[in-house]
Amino acid sequence: QVQLVESGGGLVQAGGSLRLSCAASGRSISGERMGWFRQAPGKQREFVAAISWGIGSTYYIDSVKGRFTISRDNAKNTVNLQMNNLKPEDTAVYYCNAVLPNRTARLDFAAWGQGTQVTVSS
Repeated sequence: QVQLVESGGGLVQAGGSLRLSCAASGRSISGERMGWFRQAPGKQREFVAAISWGIGSTYYIDSVKGRFTISRDNAKNTVNLQMNNLKPEDTAVYYCNAVLPNRTARLDFAAWGQGTQVTVSS
């Protein structure tokens, strides 16, 4: 089965930037729509962004549009999330996975990884 390992999280002040990376092993992600999700304390996990497998079309939730950029490197089997102008409400554990058209995770593709913690201080 595919294993996903997220990295790049940390503690930053509001307005700062982080770049998250998701490395997949066990199977190529080049033919998959991939995305990022996040789960804040006490809240359900939510979809954040996705990138298609073909021309690389991208999708974002409204609250991160203009601040986050998702990208993929099929040669390295990775998906990245550049996060700029971070806000305290972005604080969460961030996860990656394959994404269905309805923006839910494809858990038949891979189980959730351990995620990477992003903490934004005000």
